[in-house]
This record gives sequence, C-alpha cells and structure tokens, in this order.
Amino acid sequence: MKLSDQIHAALQAAFSPRQLEVVDDSESHRGHGGWREGGETHFNVLIRADVFKGMSRVARHRAVHAALGQPVIDRIHALSLDIDA
Repeated sequence: MKLSDQIHAALQAAFSPRQLEVVDDSESHRGHGGWREGGETHFNVLIRADVFKGMSRVARHRAVHAALGQPVIDRIHALSLDIDA
C-alpha cells in the first residue's frame, strides 16, 4: 500500500472528516534534503473534521501525528497540515 493511502486511511479512521485530501508532493522537492527516489517523502494534507472544533493549532497537529503513528511519521520527511473544524 502506498504511504499516501496509509495516511488517508489512518486519518479517515481516526477523525471521520468531511473533507480529506492527501497529496504526495515529493517530486516538487527533488534534490532537496530528505527526498528519496520513488517519492513518498513530502506530503500535503488538508483535513476538515468536527473533532478539531475548539482545539488549538498545536493540539490539532498532535492529534494528527498521533493518529498516523510513529512508524508512518518516521517515513515522512515533510508533512504540511491544513487542519480545521
């Protein structure tokens, strides 16, 4: 399973979002630090879920990282998060 699919599945299961987009943006970082052949190093995630209502920005980011789990986080060089309720 592709890492982007794993990210999508984990966030879908954890937050039941109204909107969820996971984009592998690795190719636009070719030659930069952390880039690897085959991609799956740089991701952009947009997520909208009611569970984030009332949470601070830091708490939202921590919740997403917790939902993804350390094994997934360890495989990612850069994770851009756009999170809202």
